[in-house]
Amino acid sequence: QVQLVESGGGLVQAGGSLELSCAASGVTFSIDVMGWYRQAPGKQRELVTTISSGGSTNYADAVKGRFTISRDNAKNTVYLQMNSLKPEDTAVYYCNGEVYRHGTRGWGTYDYWGQGTQVTVSS
Repeated sequence: QVQLVESGGGLVQAGGSLELSCAASGVTFSIDVMGWYRQAPGKQRELVTTISSGGSTNYADAVKGRFTISRDNAKNTVYLQMNSLKPEDTAVYYCNGEVYRHGTRGWGTYDYWGQGTQVTVSS
């Protein structure tokens, strides 16, 4: 059974840095894409960044140049290095993984989510 465990959230001053980690367990096969989403109070959940198994990355415009996603395939872990943090970055951050497997709808890509970790940036 696939489980994602996150760590690294907390309170940080504007302009500071924070690193989030997400470790996946129970993964028999490789995870195609891992990523981070965030949801601020009263707002929709939004995609922050993704990284493929081959290392290709995508970033939301709001975080481009400030955030860096990386993964350690040997550890089945994805990281999010956040620099130059702004109060607007305050949100619950969720780790996501896409696993190709056989499930209730047959073979396909299934999403797994971490529990979420709070990131608060003070002004």
